[in-house]
Amino acid sequence: MAHKTAGHLPGRSSVRCGPGPAVPLRPASAESLPQSPPSPPRSLYRRGAPRAARSPASSARAPGRADMGSRSRARRVVAALGFAGLLCAVLGVIMIVMVPSIIKQQVLKNVRIDPSSLSFNMWKEIPIPFYLSVYFFDVINPRDILQGQRPQVRERGPYVYREFRHKSNITFNDNDTVSFLEYRSFQFQPDKSRGLESDNIVMPNILVLSAAMMMENGPMSLKLIMTLAFSTLGERAFMNRTVSEIMWGYEDPLIHLINKYFPNMFPFKGKFGLFAELNNSDSGLFTVFTGVKNFSRIHLVDKWNGVSKVNFWHSDQCNMINGTSGQMWAPFMTPESSLEFYSPEACRSMKLIYKEQGVFEGIPTFRFVAPNTLFANGSVYPPNEGFCPCRESGIQNVSTCRFNAPLFLSHPHFYNADPVLAEAVSGLHPNPEEHSLFLDIHPVTGIPMNCSVKLQLSLYIKSVKGIGQTGKIEPVILPLMWFGESGAMEGETLQTFYTQLVLMPKVLHYAQYVLLALGCVLLLIPIVYQIRSQEKCYLFWSSSKKGSKDKEAIQAYSESLMTSAPKGTVLQEARL
Repeated sequence: MAHKTAGHLPGRSSVRCGPGPAVPLRPASAESLPQSPPSPPRSLYRRGAPRAARSPASSARAPGRADMGSRSRARRVVAALGFAGLLCAVLGVIMIVMVPSIIKQQVLKNVRIDPSSLSFNMWKEIPIPFYLSVYFFDVINPRDILQGQRPQVRERGPYVYREFRHKSNITFNDNDTVSFLEYRSFQFQPDKSRGLESDNIVMPNILVLSAAMMMENGPMSLKLIMTLAFSTLGERAFMNRTVSEIMWGYEDPLIHLINKYFPNMFPFKGKFGLFAELNNSDSGLFTVFTGVKNFSRIHLVDKWNGVSKVNFWHSDQCNMINGTSGQMWAPFMTPESSLEFYSPEACRSMKLIYKEQGVFEGIPTFRFVAPNTLFANGSVYPPNEGFCPCRESGIQNVSTCRFNAPLFLSHPHFYNADPVLAEAVSGLHPNPEEHSLFLDIHPVTGIPMNCSVKLQLSLYIKSVKGIGQTGKIEPVILPLMWFGESGAMEGETLQTFYTQLVLMPKVLHYAQYVLLALGCVLLLIPIVYQIRSQEKCYLFWSSSKKGSKDKEAIQAYSESLMTSAPKGTVLQEARL
């Protein structure tokens, strides 16, 4: 039964139901009283409960504001990354389009012959150490050769010389050309040599045997006079001279005699030596195109000693001065390119062909080598007919530009020549590793990185009737010497070249693709973020549909707490 309790509010009643939670009751009159909201947890009505515990809605609103702030920051970060990605991608595309053109312009600017170009000082004062390595063919059996036997030779050397080059009288002309003289000097390097300049070498007496060949078709009386003169002067078919004398010249009474009675036979006065004309002298006046106004002709020779073609040979094609001066070539080479240059020593233009790609000290190169037709005779290669009279293929007659002496130019040991030439002389062993020439060129700039040019000088000897000094010599092309000019870029020059003309273009090349890839990755971040945001919204919408009844109850309860009870409402509760 219900018992009326003193101190209770009028119109309010309660029922004790024993131990346990209080059970709220409806108002006395359902018609006159509004329906009470759902019962909150008991702690909400406990006296002295904390304020926060009585306001669950306010505690729910604080995390909501934090979520909204973190989402706003995330959106800003994503937007910034997207903008950075777009910027990187655009910059990468611009570099892909522009960098090749920029590199080309920089290369063209720095390889032309102009005082403002990067390579001008390198062209003017060649910083690359060049070396001249000379090998002599020491004749072992000179007496047997005079009796008609096969020559036997022994290779001696190398005798190495440091070669110094510098240009002078540099004159820029109005027709986009520059004229200059290049001087060379040589300094013996004992530490790199296998022997000394004082070593003695037995070799053919070029003056005697050449003079004999020139008089082959002359009158017998003149031949007898020449034989007597040779005997009086002590001249023989073979001589024993030091390396220094053979290279840089020696006094010979025959030279004075010939110059006295035949003043135009030899182009030199005084001493005679194979390299006497090259030391401390120039290689002729070159006029080459600078490439400043017309890039298509950069480094090509316009004239040599004032002429655009020589007159040593028997065809216009062979007399043409083609290619460069042999120091730099046009940039942007391809495997279809060739290296052509004019050589004053060979009195002709030469063309090398592409062989293979390579790398020199981290720098990509194209290797160019001599074709099989370089010294081929006219019957094997018709364009060389102008260099004849020819003998076996693989040697070139240079007598017309070497005071009519029967001298021949070839590869060392008659490499790549008719085998009968090497077989005719004992002691020759041609092989491509030691006796072929090559030039390694950086294809982008046309600048040589490493080179080794090897050539052999030989003398045609035979018995000349009426001149006793020639004995019974059987006709043979006897090698005198072969030499190799080599040089490789090194030191500070190599480092500067690598940094400015190889490393920087390579960095720019890779940077453009890195920027493009980075831009694409950063652009993906906003896209992924947007997709994930849409998925979260869908999941929230789905879950709100499934638990709509629970959420409606929570919402009704929250609204009841925020709304004050109307007048006359009687709350009923169960007390403990």
